[in-house]
Amino acid sequence: MFFLFGFGTRQKDLGPGEVRTCPRCGNTSRWTRIRQFRQFSVFFVPVLRWKRRQLEVCGICGTAVPVGG
Repeated sequence: MFFLFGFGTRQKDLGPGEVRTCPRCGNTSRWTRIRQFRQFSVFFVPVLRWKRRQLEVCGICGTAVPVGG
């Protein structure tokens, strides 16, 4: 029997976030809001998701910070 499965971290783009000053690169820009989660798939169909969290990511250097609230 052939059984194909996999797991990994996935990200979903939620659109534009706030205008922030990055603590790493020091640039001020509009950040992107994403939802990040771990996922287990069977035959390329997602079965389980865990460790869901929302982040905002700097568009210049890629630094991610958790979204409060």
